Amino acid sequence: METVDAVVIGAGVVGLAVGRALARLGLETVVLEKESGIGRGVSSRSSEVIHAGLYYPAGSLKARLCVEGRARLYDYCEAHQVPYRRCGKLVVATETSQLPGLQALAARSLVNGVDDLRWLSADEAQALEPALRCQAALLSPSTGIVDSHALMLSLQGGLEAAGGSLALCSSVQSLRQEQGAWVVTVYSDGVEMTLRARRVINAAGLSAAQLTRQIEGLGPAHRPEAFFSKGCYFALAGRSPFDRLIYPLPQDAWLGVHLTLDLAGQARFGPDARWIESAHAQAEAFDYQVEPERAEAFYSDVRRYWPGLPDGALQPAYSGIRPKIHGPNQPAPDFRIDGPAQHGLAGLVNLLGIESPGLTSCLALAEEVAARLDLH
Repeated sequence: METVDAVVIGAGVVGLAVGRALARLGLETVVLEKESGIGRGVSSRSSEVIHAGLYYPAGSLKARLCVEGRARLYDYCEAHQVPYRRCGKLVVATETSQLPGLQALAARSLVNGVDDLRWLSADEAQALEPALRCQAALLSPSTGIVDSHALMLSLQGGLEAAGGSLALCSSVQSLRQEQGAWVVTVYSDGVEMTLRARRVINAAGLSAAQLTRQIEGLGPAHRPEAFFSKGCYFALAGRSPFDRLIYPLPQDAWLGVHLTLDLAGQARFGPDARWIESAHAQAEAFDYQVEPERAEAFYSDVRRYWPGLPDGALQPAYSGIRPKIHGPNQPAPDFRIDGPAQHGLAGLVNLLGIESPGLTSCLALAEEVAARLDLH
């Protein structure tokens, strides 16, 4: 049985960032991924936005790791030639009744350490984006976009350059402690094999909560129920009239149907949010189809801030699934990082409910995992 210093389960953007960080600390690290390629789950089906840190409750992990992660990510992209653009974002109030909410968002952002927001009147916002209709807006110059696939390839390269390795088509079946180490049972290419690891990090994204049920000795309080929300995106046919991202004022944990841009300037709208009926749905069986009829609600939502959206301009693009550890009508929880201090099992960290701003936070999340394992 091969013994390694660390096993990371999941090769999305967070798992690859964690694997790279551990390998760079000198640990012999293996990243296991059940799919045949990296980032096939949450990471490849997002808006690819680098968030500034506006939305999250003061003192939360999401607030701290987003702000730290954003700075780290911009530096990383610059140093490693990962394509990105600091394009900025406008968060808009489309009705006068939303102005207090926009003011509250500005105040929360300042507490979170986002100190470059600018309040714009309707005329000032329209001067920047003539197609926009709003009562007021917040300009976030620190918001940007990134090529998420290029980022993941770069993180994989960093993992391997530091002596770590990636094993695709490798599905973890069970984990148990034995003589001070973790025994990880893996099904790979039709063969069952085992690894011994001193440390295990569950960064399995959509399967992370489900995986906690396969860890022997983990108490029920540390095995949260898994919920999932599907969001669809529609692409704009033709050239975008906007140079910046446009977000409506957020509604609870949902940021609304917003306009984002890719690095080529193509505009897309989304995601909407629809809970998947079964809380016990299997990640392998998710339906990623974008139903064309869902565009109808997009038109009404988008026209609140872009009344000039032409009929027939929205085309189905793609969809994504978010891993949730809360159900409908429940308040959205913080990132959940369960380490030995939480569950009492040495060498184990479970990353649960890691959705947005997980991409922005990936490098800071990696540092947090190392800290939870007392590696600094």
